[in-house]
Amino acid sequence: MANKAYQRIYTQLDAITKATVTLKAKGVSNDELAVVHGKLAQVVKTKGDSVTLQIFSGTEGILTNAEVTFLGSAPTVKVSDQLSGRFFDAYGHPLDGGPEIEGEERVIGGPSVNPYKRRMPSELIPTGIAGIDLNNTLVSGQKIPFFADPDQPYNQVMADVALRADVDRIILGGMGLSNDDYLFFKHAFESAGALDKIVSFVNTTENPPVERLLIPDMALTAAEYFAVDKNEKVLVLLTDMTSYADALSIVSNRMDQIPSKDSMPGSLYSDLAKIYEKAVQLPTDGSITIIAVTTLNDGDITHAIPDNTGYITEGQLFLRNDSDSGKVIIDPFRSLSRLKQRVQGKKTREDHSQVMNAGVRLYADAQNAKTKLENGFDLSDYDLRCLDYAKEYATKLLAIDVNISVTEMLDTAWEIFAKYFTKAETGIKAAIADKYWPEK
Repeated sequence: MANKAYQRIYTQLDAITKATVTLKAKGVSNDELAVVHGKLAQVVKTKGDSVTLQIFSGTEGILTNAEVTFLGSAPTVKVSDQLSGRFFDAYGHPLDGGPEIEGEERVIGGPSVNPYKRRMPSELIPTGIAGIDLNNTLVSGQKIPFFADPDQPYNQVMADVALRADVDRIILGGMGLSNDDYLFFKHAFESAGALDKIVSFVNTTENPPVERLLIPDMALTAAEYFAVDKNEKVLVLLTDMTSYADALSIVSNRMDQIPSKDSMPGSLYSDLAKIYEKAVQLPTDGSITIIAVTTLNDGDITHAIPDNTGYITEGQLFLRNDSDSGKVIIDPFRSLSRLKQRVQGKKTREDHSQVMNAGVRLYADAQNAKTKLENGFDLSDYDLRCLDYAKEYATKLLAIDVNISVTEMLDTAWEIFAKYFTKAETGIKAAIADKYWPEK
């Protein structure tokens, strides 16, 4: 069928927009690839014999008598162990000057794993970043985004997570990366000697924005190969999902679809869910964990992209600049991991959840003290101690440049508690406090 379709050539276009062409054609399926006037295209809509094709690089130079050749299949990626350590573009072609991959060709963008085949996530994924591991512990098979302002070092955090996370395989999906970002990831992975377990699919700002739409499916198809076929713990890093959603918006606008909230297409929720729902803990040891970046516009979490994302994912990690410590921290108030209780105290030390709760509560008391100070109220001795505590807590535990084990995080927290408070003030159960309180 593919060969027959490949030989079917059309030369009559009915309509041309900035991004799409429409023609009459038979036996064509959704998502099928085609070549229009030498440009790669994909079927985005079929209605009877009327077929609409999205042209990845735009329709400039295409005339109504342009030659259209259907390729008979949806986009595919070749999967094998040869993917390791390599950088690819949105079509799975090497970006790093290396040879083409030999392996099994798999159609991208397939269905997510049958819920019947899923297992409840229960494996800890330590990242070395205390703001995550201590307060918002990650679990294999989880889906969670970083919410960050565009000027924050979220790609650096993603690279750090990639290099520190205790997983078998990292898949990076870069969408709308600047050339500097692409080279940063390449250099970071190479200099750390970790390339052998990292596979990267990258679309830069120099490439057509529409190509970004292929990146998550490419990355997740590769992830499924390593998780399902090889029983590996796979961590998928997607940056930046706002660039991905912007590309969706460009396509829907050019197809004259009526936009929904914030100029986004009405299908935004399902488009994002299709990606995030690929996260899974399999009955075998294999798993796919997804950490994505969603950049915010002036910190606006009510925008359609973060708003929809929040409904789909199992929490969020919120980056913010901290004036007390001068560092970028994981905000303990706006961050949340909905699955953390599945590993805290079970795969980590017994005092984990008690220390986490006490740390955040005392940090909240410090914020109250700061409000009192700003409003001209007198501060109590406890307030002053809370302010000193908050600075040290942010510097030693919330900052993204902290790289220590979960046990070290707990020990550090106890040392900070003992420095500024009594056992009773921490609110931690006496039996736990007596056991772990540092000796003077």
